Amino acid sequence: MQWKVITVGKPALPWAKAALEDYLYRLKRVTRIEHVVIKEGPRDQVEVQLLNASEGSLRIILDERGKARRSLELAQWIEQHDLRGTKRASLIIGGAEGHSAKFREQADECWTLSSYTLQHEIALVVLAEQIYRAYTIMRKEPYHRE
Repeated sequence: MQWKVITVGKPALPWAKAALEDYLYRLKRVTRIEHVVIKEGPRDQVEVQLLNASEGSLRIILDERGKARRSLELAQWIEQHDLRGTKRASLIIGGAEGHSAKFREQADECWTLSSYTLQHEIALVVLAEQIYRAYTIMRKEPYHRE
């Protein structure tokens, strides 16, 4: 499966930028992944750009109201979608205003990384790490230990 991580704004905090680059580098050894940045702006305009950027893929938005998955469940989810032939998945992290109800309805799935509201740079790093962790679980690598 090809992954597209779409965010509103790019990481500005040096540690978040470095962590994201590290996990994207690791992920590129096991899957195809790209990070697409949408410029901040009015929510309705941003959401149109998010929809356009994720067109033709399974749309998964990250939102505090979404479904929580454990790391092992995420690995199983990826395996199931690989078996189904899902070609592309877009993971969408919104801006400071969050996602509108209308936008959430247009998603195929809605996930949460935490019951807390996370600042988007932190959410991006956590998401990249969890996707990487899922692949290490699937490959039975020692990164993930129970």
